[in-house]
Amino acid sequence: MEKGAKPLKFVFVLVPEYSSLSLFSALETLRVANRVQNTPLFDWEILSEKGETIKSSLGFELLTESGLYDVDRGSIILVCSGENVQKNCTPKLLSWLRHQRRRGIEMGGLCTAAYILAKAGLLGSYKATIHWENRHGFQESFPSTELSDQVFVAEGGIYSTAGGTASIDLILTLITKKYEQDLSSVVSGRLMYSRIHDVQRNTRLSASHRVGIQNKKIAEVLDLMEAHLEEPLSPQSLAEKVHVSVRQLERLFKSDLGCPPMKFYRQLRLERAQDLLLQSNLSVTEVTTACGFSSNNHFAKLYRARFGVSPTMARKK
Repeated sequence: MEKGAKPLKFVFVLVPEYSSLSLFSALETLRVANRVQNTPLFDWEILSEKGETIKSSLGFELLTESGLYDVDRGSIILVCSGENVQKNCTPKLLSWLRHQRRRGIEMGGLCTAAYILAKAGLLGSYKATIHWENRHGFQESFPSTELSDQVFVAEGGIYSTAGGTASIDLILTLITKKYEQDLSSVVSGRLMYSRIHDVQRNTRLSASHRVGIQNKKIAEVLDLMEAHLEEPLSPQSLAEKVHVSVRQLERLFKSDLGCPPMKFYRQLRLERAQDLLLQSNLSVTEVTTACGFSSNNHFAKLYRARFGVSPTMARKK
């Protein structure tokens, strides 16, 4: 750091239910960088819309330092959100972000906050990423924005992460941008953090991985099911595509998964429906169609049987 140079300032903006892991992963990386160099290379401040106490995803409350204001040019704004990002995305915050961007401020979204940047109209032609639970809802809400499968994206002074420890990857990249690779390597070493995300994708594990299936035929069928949730394939079609009979398919599923293939297929569609209900603004009718159910009543009955609440009540919780 050159003598007299000001620390690079990060301005973290918290919204209710923000991801604690995303926030503190970023803060700890900055703290360690300062400690390694024994000088304040980086500074940070934690804001909220009104400078109030904000409850995190873990339920603990953090008193923020200030409300929203015009940050110094050269600062980087990082908005941190978590669950229910749509509900916590306010007009005041969106307006403030647009104003800061017009002033030339770089900014980003941690965890689910790419939704907030998109809602503010700030992504434009830039790629983005978001936590995998929110991907389908994001794509429904912002179909013109290209989602990357990387755990973080940095384009044109706009940043986004896919949640969790991806904040560390982003901060290490920004450290490299300003102070070269050597410092970020030392910092990652002090954090005991291997940058496995260099080759890792922001995707939910496939159904076959989630249930620990080794049988290749079942794994192929599960991949087909996940690729055809909106227009479900028939048992005959599934069987034909993996070159087995319907009876063989039934026997394999009952042996390895303990249920018929179409029951498992329905569970996958209900899981997708839950994601869309909680992470998008699609109506219940639109979710019904997107997940391949024939009617709202049929969908509601199945959803209640699986999750214990109706689709409408699930959204209100």
